[in-house]
Amino acid sequence: MIDFKPIQLSDRDWIQALLKKSDFNGAEYSFGNNFVWRDIYHIEVAQYRGFYLARSGKGETRSYLYPAGSGDIVPVMEALIQDAEERGMKFGVYSATKENMALLETVMPGRFHFEENRDTFDYLYRTEKLSTLAGKKYHSKRNHIARFKENHPDWKYEPITQDNLAECVQMSREWCRQNDCAGDPGKRNEACAVQESLTHFFELGYVGGLLRTEGRVVAFTMGEPLNSNTFVTHIEKAFSDIQGAYPMINCEFAKHAVQGFEYINREDDTGAEGLRRAKLSYKPEILLEKYFITLAE
Repeated sequence: MIDFKPIQLSDRDWIQALLKKSDFNGAEYSFGNNFVWRDIYHIEVAQYRGFYLARSGKGETRSYLYPAGSGDIVPVMEALIQDAEERGMKFGVYSATKENMALLETVMPGRFHFEENRDTFDYLYRTEKLSTLAGKKYHSKRNHIARFKENHPDWKYEPITQDNLAECVQMSREWCRQNDCAGDPGKRNEACAVQESLTHFFELGYVGGLLRTEGRVVAFTMGEPLNSNTFVTHIEKAFSDIQGAYPMINCEFAKHAVQGFEYINREDDTGAEGLRRAKLSYKPEILLEKYFITLAE
């Protein structure tokens, strides 16, 4: 069996080094994403033949992340197949892209079945477009931002620092009270990931920003560099009664914190209809298709 172990902060350096070799732009290939969701998704990691391996889930629902690293993928996939067999679980690999599929069909033809998983597609946007919102297709976004500025002339954007991090924690707790996180398992899980992100913000190498009106934090966001040309936004929170706060923090963060990257990955929509509409409304440059791999019959 492959020696999988629960992911820890001390794993960050070796995982980052292997992720850098593959340069994938799926949100699953960020250390922070896997770390803050580790308890919720039971994420475990391993290093094998120059590849970063991860698995998530419990029991028979457990599956593997498509390997990241450099070298021959064949023995790595064979090892994952054997690992699943020895553990008495069905083999499955998530977050494979079209490029990953093409490679496997070349080096291991006919071995696998690939199934599209639309709910896990990532939304990638050009940083320049999110920071300017120029053009007719962003007219409604600019209107919301204009209303925010009109209603809150004293608004201020700040990077998240040691001095204001605690205010983000406070705002997150208030957001949860307003949105009944305690009564919604999905929101409760997300709240745990947000808390982990804030607790380990600096250790994870996160970059964040917040909006303040009348001295109070009303929105915050954070993420991390994903690969050589993409930044991934993990978290974005705003009070729903502050009109325009969401598009405002999105735009200001892109403008002030992410200019060194061509793309911003704003992750998937989890299949939630409202979230899908919201992410599509920003006109993604790339809809990163992902597939689930099983053994061919």
